[in-house]
Amino acid sequence: MAKDAPTQGSVVQPGNAQGDLSLTIYNNDLALVQDIRSLTLPNGHVSLDLPDVSARIRPETVTIAAANTSVIEQNFDYDLLSPQRLLDKSVGQDVSLVRTNPATGAETSEQARVLANNGGTLVQIGNRIEVLGQGNTRLVFPGLPEGLKAHPTLSVTLDSAASGTRPLTLSYLSQGFGWKADYVALFDEASGKIDVQGWVTLTNSTGTAFPHARVLLVAGNVGGGESEVPVRPFRPRGGLVKAGTQSADREQLGDYYVYPIDGRTSVAGIQQKQIGFLDVKGAQAARAYVFNNGWMGSQDEAQSATTQLRFTSARGSGLGDALPAGTVRVYMRDTRGQPQFIGEDNIGHTPMGSSVALGIGSAFDVKVQPVVEGRDHISSDEWERVASYRITQGSNARVVSVDRTATFWRTRMSYRLTNAKAVPVTVEVTQDGLDNGWHDTRVSAESIKGEQINADRRQWLVTVPAHGEVKLTAQFDTRY
Repeated sequence: MAKDAPTQGSVVQPGNAQGDLSLTIYNNDLALVQDIRSLTLPNGHVSLDLPDVSARIRPETVTIAAANTSVIEQNFDYDLLSPQRLLDKSVGQDVSLVRTNPATGAETSEQARVLANNGGTLVQIGNRIEVLGQGNTRLVFPGLPEGLKAHPTLSVTLDSAASGTRPLTLSYLSQGFGWKADYVALFDEASGKIDVQGWVTLTNSTGTAFPHARVLLVAGNVGGGESEVPVRPFRPRGGLVKAGTQSADREQLGDYYVYPIDGRTSVAGIQQKQIGFLDVKGAQAARAYVFNNGWMGSQDEAQSATTQLRFTSARGSGLGDALPAGTVRVYMRDTRGQPQFIGEDNIGHTPMGSSVALGIGSAFDVKVQPVVEGRDHISSDEWERVASYRITQGSNARVVSVDRTATFWRTRMSYRLTNAKAVPVTVEVTQDGLDNGWHDTRVSAESIKGEQINADRRQWLVTVPAHGEVKLTAQFDTRY
């Protein structure tokens, strides 16, 4: 076996042994580390320690390449040096026990043997056994026990066909990395414009530093990582309204966008780092009010409408870029001209050309109170009379005979909208739950003409005057 091959030389790199570093960091707790180190190797079999690898390396992903060299064996040594592990590894070994006289500062030393290190350290000194205390006593070790490393280390055995100095390329995947986008948006409602700055927030929790590295950020969820949380078809707070179809002027890697960081940057072992990647002035934006009501939803008191900020990522009037997933924090200037925070929302990976709605909070002055005014049986004749208002789903029709009297229901809803603002507002009122498995709901009356978004959802645009109120009514006929 390879482990029994004779070793003709051994190479151990002192200090920070990393070489020319490149990091490709993905969104989902994953990074590709590429480390090119210059090594002087002897001819024949050689044992090589490669310290300063990520403490969260995935050893099965390691590849090592060097000219005139093949890999015989590799091991990841993650038993790291610490006072606790040093004592654990020294059980049964001789150490020096040094005592300091608190009055004179004089030190005395005697030989001791570590007997145990379980909830306390037991040492044998001659014929007596002591529990090692704190304060004026310390242990001095003759060296590091075998297998204990000061840094996460990859140990390899190589077969070197020629002696000399040459580059060795070490590549591996590591967990403990991630990045997301954070956006700062300044909204000017009077002009209908928005300024947006985008920041990359890069996280390294591996405990290993990567100084002076080239860094590429990949936007998207690669296979083997955690999947992106699916977005519901309707989000009352906000989200992607319509996916775009434009291609951003950025490098792509397969189905992912690549965001390179200019120059080189140092990534500390436990650190969050922010780097700017987007700065757009004067994109078009608008505020909107939305209210979504579930089937048979009735409230004893008025509820606040959700405030949304709407814009696009399209060229020209929009942000003109693909937007990596992250959090958008929105600010507006107060009467003194100072930017003030008014809310935030998350976005997923958003193609260029998309329509986006951010749910940034609840409207203080704009309220909606939905009420079920009544629910009654209706006859089959009345059911057929309103057939022209029918909402169906699918193209296949079939006849089912049932040995019972058909029952139909008419549900009467009202929505009272109030506006305490000094200007009129338009509220998008949406009624959900119209399909609900029946596939045959009919809107037999409505005080304002609505739009059927799909089989389950109808929407009305209701303009409410300043300091006023409006009552929207609708009537739904169902089989249940």
